[in-house]
Amino acid sequence: MSGPRVNSFFLGDSSGVNFSIILSPIDEETGKLQRANCGGSKRAGDWNLSVTPGMSTSKVTISLTRNLQLCLPNVTDCCTTPLCVVETLQVLACRDSVMLAHLLIQAEIYANSSFTGNVSENATIIPNQVFQPLGSCPCDLTAGACDVRCCCDPECTPDLKQLFKESCFTGVFGGDVNPPFDQLCSSQSMYSFSEYTPDWFPFLCVQSSLNNTPFLGYFYHGSTSTPRIPPFKIPLQTSPGKLFTGYRQGDPIMTEENEYFTIPQQSMAGQCVGNAPVAYLQNFDVKCLTNLASYKERLPHDVRINSGAGDLIQQNVIYRTITDTGKFITESESLHTAEVLCQNVTFAEHYTFIWKDRNIEQINVTVFLGSLCDGEILTQRFTAKFLSLMSTNAAELFGNPGYQVGKPVKAANMNASDTFGSLNIWQPAGRGLCTSATYTPVLFGIDSFSGCILEVGIDEDCSLLSENVTEKLNSLIQATHVGKRDDASYSDLNDWVEIIRLDPFNSDTSVSSGTLKGICPNIPANLNIRIISADVGAVRGVPQHEILAVHISYSTVIWQFQCGLICENSTSFLPITASVQFIKVPAQPPVPMTRFQINYTEFDCNRNDVCWPQLFYPLTRFYTGEPYSQCLAKGLSLAFLVLLAAIMSNPWFSKLWNSSLL
Repeated sequence: MSGPRVNSFFLGDSSGVNFSIILSPIDEETGKLQRANCGGSKRAGDWNLSVTPGMSTSKVTISLTRNLQLCLPNVTDCCTTPLCVVETLQVLACRDSVMLAHLLIQAEIYANSSFTGNVSENATIIPNQVFQPLGSCPCDLTAGACDVRCCCDPECTPDLKQLFKESCFTGVFGGDVNPPFDQLCSSQSMYSFSEYTPDWFPFLCVQSSLNNTPFLGYFYHGSTSTPRIPPFKIPLQTSPGKLFTGYRQGDPIMTEENEYFTIPQQSMAGQCVGNAPVAYLQNFDVKCLTNLASYKERLPHDVRINSGAGDLIQQNVIYRTITDTGKFITESESLHTAEVLCQNVTFAEHYTFIWKDRNIEQINVTVFLGSLCDGEILTQRFTAKFLSLMSTNAAELFGNPGYQVGKPVKAANMNASDTFGSLNIWQPAGRGLCTSATYTPVLFGIDSFSGCILEVGIDEDCSLLSENVTEKLNSLIQATHVGKRDDASYSDLNDWVEIIRLDPFNSDTSVSSGTLKGICPNIPANLNIRIISADVGAVRGVPQHEILAVHISYSTVIWQFQCGLICENSTSFLPITASVQFIKVPAQPPVPMTRFQINYTEFDCNRNDVCWPQLFYPLTRFYTGEPYSQCLAKGLSLAFLVLLAAIMSNPWFSKLWNSSLL
């Protein structure tokens, strides 16, 4: 360090950790570091140490308290030489007299002084960085002081370079400002003697001097332009009449401003997207983590929605206040400030869309508000549910006994007095530990993969570890049977299929305690749930999905303890996962092909790129790429041109044309 203050960070939980500072830990006789102990304090000489704890990181600040001014007459608290402070410090982090981490600091601090010499009027000419390097040592950033890890810095003495000689900066920043590049002919002969031989064969090479090198581009930063992100909009329709003829399943819902109606949803990567469009007739229930610093207010609820027929619908909003925030605040940091900043934010939003046919009839929104303070992590919940106008008592009475994609799988425990069961996967929160993870139900037709992290010590018994992991995995499946259909009755055993379990504890997958400490083979860390389903018919054109079988198995891994420099009194992590896979099989054999389909394969649209039976498909009502009126007009124009060409190609037309000219 070359200034009176330096900051560092301690990664991990700092509760119970004692930080101390030691001055001059180098032995003057041997020149080696003295053996560090945990008996120090937060003050050593003119140095103070302060710690700002956090959730997973703690900020450690080392500051100098002495005066750095050069000595004047009759002044004692000052620096006698320009190089005021030359000391070696060591910062220790201990827990229960066990050192967890240490930091070595070499302090060389110069005295504060003002320039009193003559100022030269000769301006320094800086070369153009596009064509030649600015300097031979780009990492030399501090004048008159040694920059750590900059081995080309002339201010670094050999003793200082010994502290970081194994971690010097490499490449252009480390001083290699003009290296020979791969395409240079002179460097081709060095490939056989170098360990950086490229994995491709250079067919041609460039004959040039080292002054003309592509590495000069590392010093040049051209002008950048901010990309313009287009909003969620669609082009306005110019056809007369209403905007829409109705929504279809999966169509995005539109607003009055012809934009997508958005609600926060989860992306394919599992992250929450704040401006995700809402699809028609697709329910969802998502949870998003946020804090007060990253919280963003959503759009106001006075936005009117297009019903699908061109009419505009106002949202019916009900606001409620949450007093018990324990279900939403998943983790809290310990704040030491006297006053904590709090703000009234949205905890949850529940949307209910009442629909009929292809239109939206009504939108009801319930907004839950609560107080969120600085340092707390909030789990926001957003739900969207589509209810038919024919439903009563807020229940969907579609007459559909089968499963629908996105609905929870129905489970039962036939061995208990209360037959209600559950089939879940994990929904991690906070640090992703299994102790703080919650459950979310398995949704039909949606493949899922989730997991959590289990803390394991180095002295963990392999048999107990295997039993603990199996108990965690079995807690996800509190059921013995799964309903064939969504309307399965708990009193009729024929409406259920038994879950087929593959027990992890058998003769082939037995856990061996092993002879090595910290290694456990055959740990059943992965739970595999396979659900076989099929389409067994349709009700009012809606396919009926039915579950045929459920199979549960375990996959084993070899767990090995991972640690850093010190392994005593530390813990390692074991990730355990659960995956759900839906396998669809045909419930009925496929319809056999006709003799025409077998003999005349050139007319089969499923086997050929050219489909003659669908030549006039753009003229039918099924084509939605353009308005029907435009398709019909283009089709009639094309038919007129074909008819005109056929007439003009006839011989009698040429005779009639010649006779008219005479």
